[in-house]
Amino acid sequence: MKKRNVFKEIMLRLLHSKFFVIGGIIILILITLSIISPYIIVHDPEKADLAKRLLQPEWFSNGWSGNILGTDPLGQDILTRLLIGSRISFSVAFISVSASAAIGVILGIVAAYYGGLKDNIIMRLSDVQLSIPSMMLAVAVVAVLGTDLRNLILVLIITSWVQYARVVRSNVLIIRKMEFISASRALGASDTWIMFRQIFPNILTPLLILISQQLGFMILMEAGLSFLGLGVPPPTPSWGTMIADGRAYITTSPWVVLVPGIALMITVLGFNFLGDGLRDALDPKMRK
Repeated sequence: MKKRNVFKEIMLRLLHSKFFVIGGIIILILITLSIISPYIIVHDPEKADLAKRLLQPEWFSNGWSGNILGTDPLGQDILTRLLIGSRISFSVAFISVSASAAIGVILGIVAAYYGGLKDNIIMRLSDVQLSIPSMMLAVAVVAVLGTDLRNLILVLIITSWVQYARVVRSNVLIIRKMEFISASRALGASDTWIMFRQIFPNILTPLLILISQQLGFMILMEAGLSFLGLGVPPPTPSWGTMIADGRAYITTSPWVVLVPGIALMITVLGFNFLGDGLRDALDPKMRK
């Protein structure tokens, strides 16, 4: 009954958070569109038609089969590429965030729980990585490994595990000194059981907040690398690639750049709102 009351209280706080509601609606709509996009598109996202290049947005004057948001320099339908590109962006973001969070959580818990040499090695490694700008490190790794979707995901994991490790470590350093941890040790509980059955549930709040915010950052990183030609290889649609291909036409055909740019902005804004809402609802320091 107590757990149910706590859950109900959390849900009420989330629903009363304007940031969470707005962000949740935005992300829910975008994810739904990305999932159903293969079933609703009528144009080939990779087929060029130079006879239709740089057509202005027709909106719904010709129905769903028209070029609703116009065409790009190769005559490809922008809305179709936007919807298929969203699948790539969300897939890359969710996979990279899941993997980097798993690595960061394990390393952060191990570093804080055991301390000593393990803590020094993990934290010095994170210090070295933090001293290198994320985009510069990503560009260097992709330049060595080559442009490939798997390499892109690997790059994003390499550049983002540090944030999770440091957040988890700072929280575990506090929790490991609590009485229930000492009691578990006295009763003979194993280190693995203590770390992942007792400590881990107590760090979920800051972890969930960080994950929700990092999803938007990963989408932005993927778009940035694709813009530089180091992300999703063509002809696969990507928002970053669409912006890069259309930047030469920004004065004559601005919709080519504005459509993917606005989509990217709204997506990142939605995840940021979601993270802010979670922080306001779950973080005790933010409660009034």
